[in-house]
Amino acid sequence: MSKDAEIKLRVVLGEDDIPEELFWEASQAQEPGEKRCEAAFLSMWDAEKKESLVVDLWTKKMEVGEMNYHFYYTMMKMADTYERATSEKQISNRIREFAGEFAQMIQESLGSQKNS
Repeated sequence: MSKDAEIKLRVVLGEDDIPEELFWEASQAQEPGEKRCEAAFLSMWDAEKKESLVVDLWTKKMEVGEMNYHFYYTMMKMADTYERATSEKQISNRIREFAGEFAQMIQESLGSQKNS
């Protein structure tokens, strides 16, 4: 017997149509109810067109440093998901390695900005 599950995103737009607030809710979440977030990256696969459909949103309040963390953790999660979906441990580890290099580049960039 199948059942439905829902994931909802609610976006509060400012006058300039830029997100001011983001909220998400999932029917299968451990904690029920709407939760606030500052960024969302949702990727879906269109099997008919053979392409990814992506929704990427962030609020005006999202700081660059937070975005850096968001991307790092998203890449690490992508590696875990890819490994679970394909059993390709070697490729998953390469994604994790790149995420680590990404984090290192950010740290180096921040260090050079402080020294300027």
